[in-house]
Amino acid sequence: MTYRQTIDYLFSRLPLFSHIGSAAFKKDLTNTIRLCEFLKNPQSKFKSIHVAGTNGKGSVSHMLAAILQTAGYKTGLYTSPHLKDFRERIKVNGDPDGYREVSEDFVIAFTERMKPLIEEISPSFFEITVAMAFEYFFQKEVEIAVIEVGLGGRLDSTNIIMPELSVITNIGWDHMNMLGDSLEKIAFEKAGIIKHGVPVILGEVIPETKPVFEQAAKEKNAPLSVAALKRHISDWHWKKHELITEVAEENKTDHSIYHLDLSGIYQTKNLLTVLEACSQLKQQGWKIDDQIIYKGLKQVKKLTGLHGRWEIIHQSPLVVLDVAHNADGITQLVRQLEVTDHHNLHIILGLVKDKEIEKILSLLPANAEYYFTKAQIPRALPENVLMEKANNAGLKGESFSEVNSALHAALNKAHNDDLILVCGSVFLVGEVEMVK
Repeated sequence: MTYRQTIDYLFSRLPLFSHIGSAAFKKDLTNTIRLCEFLKNPQSKFKSIHVAGTNGKGSVSHMLAAILQTAGYKTGLYTSPHLKDFRERIKVNGDPDGYREVSEDFVIAFTERMKPLIEEISPSFFEITVAMAFEYFFQKEVEIAVIEVGLGGRLDSTNIIMPELSVITNIGWDHMNMLGDSLEKIAFEKAGIIKHGVPVILGEVIPETKPVFEQAAKEKNAPLSVAALKRHISDWHWKKHELITEVAEENKTDHSIYHLDLSGIYQTKNLLTVLEACSQLKQQGWKIDDQIIYKGLKQVKKLTGLHGRWEIIHQSPLVVLDVAHNADGITQLVRQLEVTDHHNLHIILGLVKDKEIEKILSLLPANAEYYFTKAQIPRALPENVLMEKANNAGLKGESFSEVNSALHAALNKAHNDDLILVCGSVFLVGEVEMVK
């Protein structure tokens, strides 16, 4: 098979969450264990960091990978979903300038090798992708891999690793139909990545979830630390597309300054999580000094290829892409809009059917001009349905069948000092063609 034929086979043969939603979510680890046993358990042959959370886990994973690469470690990075090409999910740093995606030849050869087992046990798309990542990292002899949880934690396919460190960024409302209808239940699923004796870092806690994590850590004898209690952001500002942050640490009088090429202000929370993770890794003997952290954070996008997090793709008018897609993410995004200079605001919005549609719409500003659209996946909410629901929420605009026609319309209408935001779905952002 060619690479295109291989990807078409994987997309059509295997249940894909982005297409069918919860029906693709396997509520046990049986298939993943079976796949990895067939491969002689590659996940046990490299060290790893496991990252879960409702929001921020992708950014935290990329930051940690950038820092580890800068420190000189051969580092693997597994994240999901991809924006443009499947190979974005699996990367290994291959040269000083950044990460290399898994090769097309490896994807083809791995799929051919696994095809009889795929036909026998019918794993999900995510299950086979996780096994592929683990085998690739083993073959590339990575020293450490940063593994992002796909959904939840306890029953996520990635949860067969024994990491050096477990990281849970935060808990919010998302995927309630699979993870539970309360924050405590969602936290229980995320806490499922906590392993016996393995340190766990919480980015932040709230009263509803703190006891859940404390109990899980106690049962597993896992040292627990809360990043937001160890450090805080004392100041921040933007300069030349960088987010410059001043961080105060408990029991220290001197503050540290970090320059992030990820300029969304919500990255300040993720930064605190990353800094505590680095502190824990240093205690374990990983050679990550302060200068390495500064250097890695300054070039996360360059080193790891991270996209879609307050990503500016055009000036005059300012065009920004952001993958925020749930209530907590949209709340952070609205705060960003409030501190970003602009005249008129244009929002290109597309959502998927299984999100809290009404809640998300209630959070968005009424004084923007809206362009309602959809990603080209079965789970996408039709643009006319979205427009009707938005109108009921007091949001006004037009509908478009796909995101680039919406973006074209916004560019034609916007003045140079306006802001155009594309948000609501990872898949929507992934379909945006670069603006000339």
